[in-house]
Amino acid sequence: MSLFGKTINTLERSLDYSSLKNQTISNNIANADTPNYKAKSVVFKNVLGNEIENTFHAKRTHPKHIPFQSSSDHSSYRVISDSSTTYNHNGNNVDIDKEMTELAKNQIYYQSIVDRLNGKFNSLQTVIKGGR
Repeated sequence: MSLFGKTINTLERSLDYSSLKNQTISNNIANADTPNYKAKSVVFKNVLGNEIENTFHAKRTHPKHIPFQSSSDHSSYRVISDSSTTYNHNGNNVDIDKEMTELAKNQIYYQSIVDRLNGKFNSLQTVIKGGR
């Protein structure tokens, strides 16, 4: 049993995702003029779709058997590199306008997660203080 339930854990993983995405976008922007640099992105939705489609349920018949479920929380997203395109004459494929747009969207997403997390903690604080 978790003290805070699954909501805080989900919000924590969402902040991890957003932080990784921010680092990746910042790295792309910093390397916009680097020859042969390929833009990277953080992928989550594809992994989520694969997990939803996976309906196989296995049963462990012995405690020493390897569990079938993935216990890694950070495997739900990953950083991939886009090698299929080239926008600049030097082999670089960073589109600075796209990266700046993605950065703005990610900042809004991050702030909304922080606001939701603050709301959860404020609710807990109200309960602890007895509704005052």
